[in-house]
Order: sequence, then C-alpha cells, then structure tokens
Amino acid sequence: MKHHSILAIGAIAAALLAPTAQAQTKKELVQKLIQLQQPGIEAMARGLAEQPAAQMLQAAGMALQSKVPADKREAVARSIEADAKKYADEAVPLLRDRAMKLAPSTMGAELEQKFTDAELKQLIAFLESPAVKKYQQAMPEMQKSLVQKLVEDSRSTIEPKLKTLEGSITQQLNAAAGAGTGASMGTGMGTGAVPLGGPPLGSPPSGGAPRK
Repeated sequence: MKHHSILAIGAIAAALLAPTAQAQTKKELVQKLIQLQQPGIEAMARGLAEQPAAQMLQAAGMALQSKVPADKREAVARSIEADAKKYADEAVPLLRDRAMKLAPSTMGAELEQKFTDAELKQLIAFLESPAVKKYQQAMPEMQKSLVQKLVEDSRSTIEPKLKTLEGSITQQLNAAAGAGTGASMGTGMGTGAVPLGGPPLGSPPSGGAPRK
C-alpha cells in the first residue's frame, strides 16, 4: 500500500512539474536569441542615429577653418558640439528602444521562418555547428529588414531633430562668418551601412548582458 502511495505521489508531482519541464516554444527561443543580440542591435541603432550628425560635424569643421575668423572658431566649435550632443542624447535612446521593439517582428520573424527549434537552441548555447554558419548568412537580410523598418518607423520623429541641428549649425557658422543664409548641408537619415560600435549582428551571440 505504501509503495502504491509513493507511486501516486510521484505521478502527481510529475504532472505538476510537466509544464515547467517542457521544452521552450519556438517564439521563446527566438526571443532569447534576440535578447542575446541586444548589444549588437543597440549598436546598430546608435550608428544609424549618429551617422548624419557626424557628417554635419565634419562639414562644420571644414567650414570653421574656411569661413570663421580664427579668434571665434573655438567658441563656435564648442557651441556646435553641444548641439550635436543634445541631438545624440535624444535620438540615440529613441532609436535604440525602437530597434529592440521592432526586432521581434523583423529579425524574429526571419528566425522563426528559417531556423528549427534545434538550430535555435544550438545558437543560444553557443555551439560550434552548421547552424552558426547559417545564422551568419541570414543575418545581413534580417539586419536590412530591421534597419528599413526602423527608418520608416522613426523618420517623422528623427528628421525634425536633424533639421533643427542642421539649422542651428548653419546659423552659427553664417553668423560667425558674417554671411547671409547658407545652403543646406543636405544630410538626412538613410538606410546605408553604418559602423557598429558593438558586437556585429553577423556574429554568433557573445553572451553579453543586455542593457539594464
């Protein structure tokens, strides 16, 4: 009788624990993989936000040397750098957060479609396997889809900030040089390749901890 009771208790315990012992769903595996790639995704978003501002600063640096009197250059440069920092402080977090929100519907959708549960587990576990090579081959297309969606989703918010920064830089340069209204620098947010400041999205997950 005691033996049967133990078996019954064991069966009940097994039934209660079964849900937690079940394998993760494919969506959960994909979400885990995206979380592991968070540093690379955020680096891509940072590069997308900072690239146009960097182009403006480069143009401004050339204009400082050719148009602004030497005794005014340092002050104007500090003012322009402050404006650029203000833009980056606003734009980088915005694009970084949007990138992480869009990743499941872009990268995640591609991962669900192109990888099996077993392959996703191999990637998450950092195993050396054919799945890693497949993941690297698929990553450029997934990154491209994310960047395109991020630009479309954020253009209306980021473009006005870029125009404000551009106008401020142009106004300061023209005022310092004693000139009239200058031509626009013609920069904007695009979908071209940007340098990544962190782990490349094309590499297997590095195990880096997501940003707190």
